[in-house]
Amino acid sequence: MKQSGNTVLKALVLRGSRNLFTVVAGESAAVLECRIKGKILKGLENYYNPLAPGDRVSIEPDPLHPGTALITAAEERCNSLTRFNQKGQKSQILAANIDLAFCMTSPLSPPFRPRFLDRVLVQAEISRITPVILCNKWDLFDGEPDTEERLSDYRRIGYQVICISAKTGFGMEKLTSILDGKTSALLGQSGVGKTSLVNALSPGLGMKTGTVNEKYNRGNHTTALSVMLKLPGFNKTTFLIDMPGIRRMVPDGIKTEDLILYMKEFSGFAGKCTFGLSCSHRSEPGCTVREAVNKGFIHPDRYESYLRIGDELAAL
Repeated sequence: MKQSGNTVLKALVLRGSRNLFTVVAGESAAVLECRIKGKILKGLENYYNPLAPGDRVSIEPDPLHPGTALITAAEERCNSLTRFNQKGQKSQILAANIDLAFCMTSPLSPPFRPRFLDRVLVQAEISRITPVILCNKWDLFDGEPDTEERLSDYRRIGYQVICISAKTGFGMEKLTSILDGKTSALLGQSGVGKTSLVNALSPGLGMKTGTVNEKYNRGNHTTALSVMLKLPGFNKTTFLIDMPGIRRMVPDGIKTEDLILYMKEFSGFAGKCTFGLSCSHRSEPGCTVREAVNKGFIHPDRYESYLRIGDELAAL
């Protein structure tokens, strides 16, 4: 179609940073390097980053510079996975228009970190995106009962948990069946094997992998930017967004008092305490949340996550 004498194409954002984005556009699936026309996109001024992998945009190719274009507008998103960026004090978009959010962890090297998982799960609930807990490096699992108990509790409260090994292939068949035909985001802390998993799913991509820092028992950043990948060998509508390791996941888009609504096993108790919706669920008498913890309906570690996330939100 034509607009103001310029050709306008629909495009999909694959990756980008600041004001430089890589998109795939048109029936020819041309890959173009783009900048935002005027440097500001209407309606996205209040985000730390205006666009993320998975965004759909309108572009005007530059006839004088083949392989480049200007982004003129962004389409309305079906959803977006975000976090609160404390440096910029704004919402940061991690991925847009996705079906699944794979919250990736490992039992060892680096150790299992349910606190991080809880934050990702809260954000997925806020964003109305289906989360899947993916525990990689299962070949290293040594039978640690705490890890097994926590994974079992996530299943109990309604989350899908898949244990895999990108190295040995354990559990990969189940994972591929869930991925196929969907757009998914893969996020976790550094070292849990996100890029190794991408290579296992599509060896031809040859993504660079890193190692775990032995001193601090955490991963080193290998992936520098989030990138949207089309996975060869899958349905043509299968995409995976591989993200850099995330060390800090602060939920975005809610206030402290709303947190209870976005933790599955907590939400049923909202407003049912003696002090109703004003209950902080810390020390008030007649608190149904603390009663549920004492009765084993809410896991003590999940309750601790609730308190910590609430403190973080209150401090923003």
